[in-house]
Amino acid sequence: MNNKLPFSKDNNYTTELAQQRRDFVSALTGATLEHLGKFSFDPSVLPGNIENFAGVAQVPIGLAGPLKLLGEHAQGEFYVPMATTEGTLVASYNRGMKLTREAGGIITTVIDDAMQRAPLFVFENARYARKFGEWIQNHFAEIKAKAEETTKSGKLRDIEQYAVGKMRWLRFNFTTGDAAGQNMVTKAVHRACFWLLEQGIEGLEHFTLAANLDTDKKHSQINTLQTRGKRVVAEITMPKQLVEQVLHTSGKALHYQRQLSNVGTLLGGAVNNGSHFANGITAVFIATGQDVANVAESSAGIVHGEVKDNGDYYFSVTIPALIVATYGGGTGLPTQRECLEILGCYGAGKVNKLAEIVAATVLCGELSLSAAVVSNEWVASHEQYGRNRP
Repeated sequence: MNNKLPFSKDNNYTTELAQQRRDFVSALTGATLEHLGKFSFDPSVLPGNIENFAGVAQVPIGLAGPLKLLGEHAQGEFYVPMATTEGTLVASYNRGMKLTREAGGIITTVIDDAMQRAPLFVFENARYARKFGEWIQNHFAEIKAKAEETTKSGKLRDIEQYAVGKMRWLRFNFTTGDAAGQNMVTKAVHRACFWLLEQGIEGLEHFTLAANLDTDKKHSQINTLQTRGKRVVAEITMPKQLVEQVLHTSGKALHYQRQLSNVGTLLGGAVNNGSHFANGITAVFIATGQDVANVAESSAGIVHGEVKDNGDYYFSVTIPALIVATYGGGTGLPTQRECLEILGCYGAGKVNKLAEIVAATVLCGELSLSAAVVSNEWVASHEQYGRNRP
């Protein structure tokens, strides 16, 4: 079989080409591709999203909610689309949403916004590197202007500097509008850095556009401290009686479990002292067309709880590196756009709204799973809802 036709570099995304690729792979492997080729949209919408298109992965989507929010950008009640194959997941988030709705709603706040690229400049010695760093501080306005030539929505906030030996990392921080912004920022920093090189940098031995300090697609302590994407807080105070009725436990018991979990997190060296941020974030990411690899960064977080004098329970989650978009990437694909439209989050001016919804969803899942562990309902609930026995 001629393998150049179905896998050639071809911008003609058609149903026929997808069928040729499936036929090619089926003939080679013997796999029956009955479901891979069943999709409802025109493949011509796919350039920029995928290459060698052959079909779709159909992940079930459930709706949890309503989720009641008292945010600055997300206000009211929302039904949250969650794409997952894990039984009990949607039910658990739904239970958390019921509790928080009856408690009056979740307060959400986006407290920071930054996307990075961190090029590295290597010099003959540390003195040249220090002098370069001083030059960068004195010429920030010019660097900002050059970087922003490549983008309408990206804005350079500041440039952090990190020095090791004769090396100097510049960590460019941008706001990126409604896009997640990694590609936007890379292009802008590329323009700025090559302008820097044209100025003549004394003592420079080597330059590279990235050397892992931007920590793209992986979490890092610097993200926890400095933010990558959106830094979002979701918080609520729940009446004592409601916790007992819905979660079958108490604020005191939840708080005690929280302290034990903090110790376990310290022992394990984890980047999150919560239970399962990644579950809710991944499910919403798949449904709404986010870059799912960003879960590596977005699922880091900090949980905090307090028992009030009257027995009420204050609970918050902080997500320091939530990378979401309502424009660009996979957000415009048909199913993903519909899911964003369910939330009222498709298009311009909606990214902070989506960030608040994701953070509130995470809070609901944390409350529900923590309570299931404390009340000894964890195993029983998975047995009832989470076992697929063909």
